[in-house]
Amino acid sequence: MSELEANSPVLRRLIELCPNAVERTDERRGEDSARVRARQLESAMRALRDDEALDFKMLIDLTAVDWLDREPRFDVVYQLYSPEKKQRIRISVGVSESACELDSLVSVWPAANWLEREVWDLYGIRFEHHPDLRRILLYEEFEGHPLRKDYPKRRRQPLIDGAGGD
Repeated sequence: MSELEANSPVLRRLIELCPNAVERTDERRGEDSARVRARQLESAMRALRDDEALDFKMLIDLTAVDWLDREPRFDVVYQLYSPEKKQRIRISVGVSESACELDSLVSVWPAANWLEREVWDLYGIRFEHHPDLRRILLYEEFEGHPLRKDYPKRRRQPLIDGAGGD
């Protein structure tokens, strides 16, 4: 089977709708996954959400994976769910260390707002056109992004005013 052939009706439909967006698909352990090109991410995600045969109305999760010695270094991974069809799909997209940015999907799924902020905070991947991209878990003066594999384990951080307690 070639990288763009699929047995799953979900993956076949995605390939039909967005043939230039899909780099490869996978159906291991009964889980549908697709790798999508960054430039076509938003259009592919809109197709997954809006197509009646797919109907992925819920963004369940969004995270990143750091592959320190690989290019592209990062994968941003989206977990989608269709409550109507009772089906799931995992979409991943590669992000290079040099650019380290991806288009925001807040306009597609408002739930992406906080999830993208978390990925920005912990991995340092910027989301272009995000309405409020700022740290969500760590304080603003925190230096670096602690879930990157090259982040020093014992790095000391600047103290924040008033942190000493009264």
